[in-house]
Amino acid sequence: MKHESRYSVHPADAKKYDTQQLREQFLIEKIFEDEEICLTYSHEDRYITGGAKPVYNTLELQPIDPLKADYFLERRELGIVNVGGKGIVMADGDTYTLDFKEALYLGRGVKNVTFKSIDSSAPAAFYLNSTPAHKTFPTKKVTSEEAERVELGSPETSNHRIINKLLVNSVVDTCQLQMGMTELKSGSVWNTMPGHVHDRRMEVYFYFELPEDQAICHFMGQKEESRHIWMHNHQAVISPVWSMHSGAGTSSYTFIWGMAGENLDYDDMDKIAITDLR
Repeated sequence: MKHESRYSVHPADAKKYDTQQLREQFLIEKIFEDEEICLTYSHEDRYITGGAKPVYNTLELQPIDPLKADYFLERRELGIVNVGGKGIVMADGDTYTLDFKEALYLGRGVKNVTFKSIDSSAPAAFYLNSTPAHKTFPTKKVTSEEAERVELGSPETSNHRIINKLLVNSVVDTCQLQMGMTELKSGSVWNTMPGHVHDRRMEVYFYFELPEDQAICHFMGQKEESRHIWMHNHQAVISPVWSMHSGAGTSSYTFIWGMAGENLDYDDMDKIAITDLR
């Protein structure tokens, strides 16, 4: 297993960052590596973002040093979304088969977690989000059909999209982790537009289904002084509570959003008028 740590950033400091510094602090360039589990531990709400990509071998989720724990989920919960070929997650002896875009929630106290691909020629790619947990909730698999779906935007404003709420409190009991997937309709490029911030939750965006020769321009920062980061397929970006988060792609794409903080209300946000952006 590989891991790195990121510290929290004050908005006044972020205003002074150049392109390289923005990318170093907020962009997670490497989510997946063959036969490896790669994790990024952020001090923003102690959020962990990463990926497990087993090809021929079974990968075991082990505790990383910042957790100071006997096992990874000793004091944590975990959300998993498969963005690759069909794969298997084993959790304390129970087997869960995840197809493309299916999700799995594992609660605090699950000791043994492993990942395996069914077909090495089409390996699974398990996208992982984890947050601290104060209570144990049951393991639950969520398919696309079981997700809570919301249609937003329109072709006229280039932001026609379907939001799939996968691991949210209206679908799955969690302590603080909330995850979902937004799919852009063909011809639309804007996500989360109009934008917003939520002072009681940080967020991480993970972009996929983006052609290798295309890109996402992810917008962040405060509304009166925005910044941007150019991103590619299978990359993620950390969004602190003070930062807006939206993006526009050079083609259609899909992204997974994950949130953590002190509340579970999806609609708890402060919207930003497009005309107020600077």
